[in-house]
Amino acid sequence: MREIVKLLGLLLLLEGVSGAIDRVAVQPFMSAFLNFFNRVVVEHLDVLTGYELFANLALAALGGLLLVASRTSAPA
Repeated sequence: MREIVKLLGLLLLLEGVSGAIDRVAVQPFMSAFLNFFNRVVVEHLDVLTGYELFANLALAALGGLLLVASRTSAPA
């Protein structure tokens, strides 16, 4: 279970950072995969209009928290 949380955290961190880079400048590196959240989820939610960069950075922060939580939790 810990490995799944680590993998999910890494994926969210990479997608958040890639989406933030894509908002500031065009991100050509693996953009179809790493910018899924940025180009599919953020673009279709009217609530996030104007807050796209913040949403991507929040996703990266969530991924970082998952990575930290997976390293500090006690093994079951």
